[in-house]
Amino acid sequence: MTSPAAVKPAILSVDDDPGVSRAVVRDLRRRYGADYRILRAESGADALDALREMKLRGQPVAVLIADYRMPGMDGIEFLEQAMDLHPHARRVLLTAYADTNAAIEAINVVDLDHYLLKPWDPPEEKLYPVIDALLEAWRGDERRPVTETKVVGHRWSARCSEVREFLARNQLPYRWYLADEPEGARLLTAAGATEDQCPVVINPAGEALMEPSDAQLAASVGLNTNPSGEFYDLIVIGGGPAGLGAAVYGASEGLRTVLVERTATGGQAGQSSRIENYLGFPDGLSGAQLADRARRQAVKFGAELVTAREVQTIEPCGSARVVKFADGGHIAGHAVLIATGVNYRHHPAPGVDDFTGRGVYYGSAMTEASDCSERDVYIVGGANSAGQAAVFLSRHARDVHILVRAESLVDSMSHYLIQQIERIPNIKVHTRTEVVSVDGDDHLERIVLRDNDTGVEEKVEAERLFLFIGAAPETEWLDGVVQRDSDGYVVAGPDLMVDGERPAGWELPRPPGHLETSVPGVFVAGDVRSDSAKRVASAVGEGAMAVMLVHRYLAKQ
Repeated sequence: MTSPAAVKPAILSVDDDPGVSRAVVRDLRRRYGADYRILRAESGADALDALREMKLRGQPVAVLIADYRMPGMDGIEFLEQAMDLHPHARRVLLTAYADTNAAIEAINVVDLDHYLLKPWDPPEEKLYPVIDALLEAWRGDERRPVTETKVVGHRWSARCSEVREFLARNQLPYRWYLADEPEGARLLTAAGATEDQCPVVINPAGEALMEPSDAQLAASVGLNTNPSGEFYDLIVIGGGPAGLGAAVYGASEGLRTVLVERTATGGQAGQSSRIENYLGFPDGLSGAQLADRARRQAVKFGAELVTAREVQTIEPCGSARVVKFADGGHIAGHAVLIATGVNYRHHPAPGVDDFTGRGVYYGSAMTEASDCSERDVYIVGGANSAGQAAVFLSRHARDVHILVRAESLVDSMSHYLIQQIERIPNIKVHTRTEVVSVDGDDHLERIVLRDNDTGVEEKVEAERLFLFIGAAPETEWLDGVVQRDSDGYVVAGPDLMVDGERPAGWELPRPPGHLETSVPGVFVAGDVRSDSAKRVASAVGEGAMAVMLVHRYLAKQ
């Protein structure tokens, strides 16, 4: 595929007379062919089709040359519609002497840059000086087409927010356009879509997707969504720190390894704006940077990464373990590692569900940071993830309010983060305070806070509320598969032994190994494991340890 930087700007000529069309293109190609793509069309409709495709692909159009007298759609009508797609292209009308009055009137209708009389011989005197001047003016215009993925949507659409987060968390560059603004409207026109079909995603190849699912979106922007094989040595479910650690060590030690991730690698840690207590990074790094480095490292060693596939269940089948996907597909392997991590708990306050994705966000939602400029934002939660988000958002927002029900942050947040927060003047910590309701019209506009010491409730104006309220493992899909504790976390190793008895259904003569679940050959690592440390470093360590235990398991098969 040609890189966007290598794409030449286009000069497009439209004329229904094949002889004239070829002559124009011949002269243009002779002088400008080395630096510009010289294109021609024999009708306005064909030319508009070409312009729509170039708009979607983000390919630049420098000059449009249209003959005035064309059947079906004359040159002025064509240029008027072309302006909606490529407003910065320079416009030239090709006319006969008898049509000069129409050409002069068109200057105001389509903001015509020039009109040329036929014939234009010799081109060195009548054509090239005009085009040279128009190209110089066009090059001086700083606006250039966007060649990365484009997303067109509505500011307060929950699905639009999800699509942007999906792209951002998968480290995919994109440009965001509001559907009710001119460039967004032009892209919708080029895609043949309406505002009701947003989000509309246009990939670098110019393909437009209306209201895509995560799987469709992933495939469109080049993420791998299908395993290349049917059988692996190790199947890792979940792409957080534990899963990525297992993928790196598994692949580097010769195991044919595949990692299956539902949304994006990095897990909760991948959404952290800054991690400063991870070993080996004294200056800190973002969760996205850590996830990206780990992902590239895993791929370098030969691990296969599959995105936007949801695992439905795990079934033992002889010595194999079969992983079934929600869409009906499946893969099998000698061993499976469950590393699905945790998600933020649901907030019970009235209105939260109605405004999730429309001002209320679980986690940091980094794509929203730029819209917080000079506004007050509220963060619920007292753990490290909340503190990291507060520090990050303080660079954008007017004031950041951290709401915690506890007496202080001491018992839930790392000391270094508490010290940072105390030094940032626009972060305010409200202890013994909670959100009791939220409301607004089409998006969040107000939050009702309660002081739990006095019982007094206060309504505050706010358009952004970020929730970091504990964690839940979301392991319902493992019901009846492996043993879990009362909170849904997966039990493993010695914790499965009760009064010296092995778990129900365990048929091997040995007890479950460390990190091994109640199903032989199925292991667990990271935050989803019962009584785990809930730290990035420990999750990575457990992922690496799980690979060692998989080797032992395979050696005894």
